[in-house]
Formats: sequence, C-alpha cells, structure tokens
Amino acid sequence: MTTNRTFTMLKPDAVEKGHIGAILDKISASGFKIVALKLTQMTTADAKEFYAIHSERPFYGELVEYMTRGPIVAAVLEKDNAVEDFRTLIGATNPADAAEGTIRKLYAASIGENAVHGSDSDENAAIESAFHFAGREMF
Repeated sequence: MTTNRTFTMLKPDAVEKGHIGAILDKISASGFKIVALKLTQMTTADAKEFYAIHSERPFYGELVEYMTRGPIVAAVLEKDNAVEDFRTLIGATNPADAAEGTIRKLYAASIGENAVHGSDSDENAAIESAFHFAGREMF
C-alpha cells in the first residue's frame, strides 16, 4: 500500500554542523509538507530499538553510539509518493555516490555520517513515525 507520508531524521552530524535550516528548506522546496517536527535526543535504548534490524551487523555498536552523541531532528513529511520521492531527494547512503544536489551530496561527510535518514518503505515510514511521534503530534 502506498501512502503519502514518510519519516526522516536529521542525524547528529547534520545538527552539529548547523545544517538544520538548509536541509529543512530543501525538503520544503521539494514539495514536502512537514506534518510533525521536533528536536530531540535518542537514548541508547531508543537507538538500539530503532536500529534493531541491524543488531547483528558489525557496525551496530558504532551506529548506536553515533545516533546518541547529540540531538537529532525527527520529522514526518507528506507528499504524493513520499517514500520514493524522499529517497531520491536524500541520495545514496555514500555521499560520494549520491547525485548532485541531493541532501547527502550537499551535507554528508561519509557513509557513517550521512546527515539524514529516510524511511525505505511505506510500512517502515509508519513504524518509524510512530516511534518518534504520538498520533496527536502529527497534523
């Protein structure tokens, strides 16, 4: 089932480098409506739960450490074809492979510090949105 919402996080590296405004501006300019937004910080338990799918991978510990080192910006975005269009907007996980003009090409430093998360499916968008926002926080 295709929905018109997706979830994103501006990761600690993007927040630390002061890219919040520029990234949100790019998201809005690309036709996405922000329906939920907050600056927050994930606890170790939060990060372990959110990234549980990667728990057997060798980078899991580093990922949890990275995602808890500072604040993130969590957001729910709305647009027709939201998940696919947002994945295109953010670009490849490795910023060196990302298309020109994508968020990761512009603001990410490496595969490990890639500035932004975007849901990879409609199902995960709903799960990830509910993880970070109560229903009454989304408009």
